[in-house]
Amino acid sequence: MSAESKNAEREIVVITGAAGTIGSMLRHALARPGRFLRLLDVSVQEPLAIGEDAEVIIGSFLDATVMADALRDASVVVHLGGLSTRGFEWEQYLDVNINGTYVVLEAARLAGVERVIYASSNHAAGFCPVEPEPPAPDYLFPRPDSLYGVSKAASESLGSFYHDRYGLDVVCLRIGSYRERPSNDRELWSWLSPGDCARLFEAAMNVAHPGFRVVWGVSANQRAVVAMDEAHAIGFYPIDDAEVFVDEVTHDGNGGSDTPLIGGPFAEQ
Repeated sequence: MSAESKNAEREIVVITGAAGTIGSMLRHALARPGRFLRLLDVSVQEPLAIGEDAEVIIGSFLDATVMADALRDASVVVHLGGLSTRGFEWEQYLDVNINGTYVVLEAARLAGVERVIYASSNHAAGFCPVEPEPPAPDYLFPRPDSLYGVSKAASESLGSFYHDRYGLDVVCLRIGSYRERPSNDRELWSWLSPGDCARLFEAAMNVAHPGFRVVWGVSANQRAVVAMDEAHAIGFYPIDDAEVFVDEVTHDGNGGSDTPLIGGPFAEQ
């Protein structure tokens, strides 16, 4: 059987930033019979295990030629790649996060890929106040708390444009605090466990005809301050609760910040 025929029988999923913290976890969590993963990153990745139905690609999602090759016959792109925190210069966010998302979306459009799942961030709305009742709604208007947050909000807008203009399904996940376990008071509401993170991305991959969506990505935390309506609409029902760790966290107010804003300390510096 030719490689082309074999690929036609499998769902091909491309993960950018596959060597990162979330990418390294999803590489294994998203493995399924009948699914082939293309793992793209500029960094050296873990070698393939025996029987792992995947391909490791060393390259940059900023390179349109690399992306075009990675996306051949693919149906889904999970775009995790980019600068994942504050502390960089504007030109770096502009090039890597914003222009990089454009390169991924444009390559997906040209390749006929059906869906892009974008790893956005709660920091796209980090200057919004924490108001548990009612919780922060889905599609909360962007109020970024940093240049990093600006890059995430801008990339969400690119996703909206590519859906409205070209019909590409784009699901933007405003990820909270991805950790093995929460470490401070803020993370008692914003925590996203590894297990729930895997369930979130799996739901975003499987929901039928999502169109353009913005979804909060947090676990089933008792202290959650964000709405879960869109999460439930795409089939994401988290099961982990940060409250289990309440006696272990550092009780320092809003995650090291005295300001009750979604972005926590990001909104103060």
